[in-house]
Amino acid sequence: MADIKFEIKKTAGVLSESTKGWNKELNLISWNDKEAKYDIRDWDADHKKMGKGITLTIEELKGLKELLSGMEL
Repeated sequence: MADIKFEIKKTAGVLSESTKGWNKELNLISWNDKEAKYDIRDWDADHKKMGKGITLTIEELKGLKELLSGMEL
């Protein structure tokens, strides 16, 4: 399997921390030297290992924000 190249351009914040010390984070990440996108996924403390996640364009992130602001929690 080919290596995946990534660069975290900006950390927006930590959403939660697991009992194993991994953090679920929202970051702006460039994957394989492409345009940076927003990304939610679990990371180990050193940002060397990652879990599965979801990547969003700025338009998709704005849409998610709008959906969440209209929800009753």
